Amino acid sequence: MIASGVAKRYAKALFELASEQKTVETIGKGLADVAGALESSVELRGVLENPKYLPETKKQVVRGVAERAGAPTMLVNALMMLTERGRLVHLRAISDAYQSMAEAQAGRLRAEVISATQLPEAYYAELERTLSEATGRKVQLVRRTDPSLIGGVVAKVGDVVFDGSIKNRLRDIRHQLLVAASPQGRA
Repeated sequence: MIASGVAKRYAKALFELASEQKTVETIGKGLADVAGALESSVELRGVLENPKYLPETKKQVVRGVAERAGAPTMLVNALMMLTERGRLVHLRAISDAYQSMAEAQAGRLRAEVISATQLPEAYYAELERTLSEATGRKVQLVRRTDPSLIGGVVAKVGDVVFDGSIKNRLRDIRHQLLVAASPQGRA
């Protein structure tokens, strides 16, 4: 829970600065790009998480990643501050919180759709339309696949999860069978 609070505070400060400078989209993209680069590289994480590397070395590494990602100066400065304070471990959470603030300001809502396989474009379009009507906001779908679902769809809209997967349905059936077979369930 502490990480969430830390991430929200830094995201809010960065978002307010970006709003003042009218660079919300640019900062958001740069933040997501840098967070993705740091997450995807074992070597980068090794340098940043290892106490044997001096803070200046870590800052040089982060600056290099940010500049290669085309991050604006304001974001580079924020990343330097996060590195100095040992808060870079929260970068993904900061990026996610920032994106949520940007979407709320723009009247958009992100919905994550997870399916066992890719679904037809018509399905995604209809789901986006339905969710937009239900929420009264423009919904942006983030698509993922997870073969362990077997079939069906899981949709996450904000804090609400709609689980229509076969995996979930099988779990429910298993639970019902176990309850019915238990001595208390036969009463």
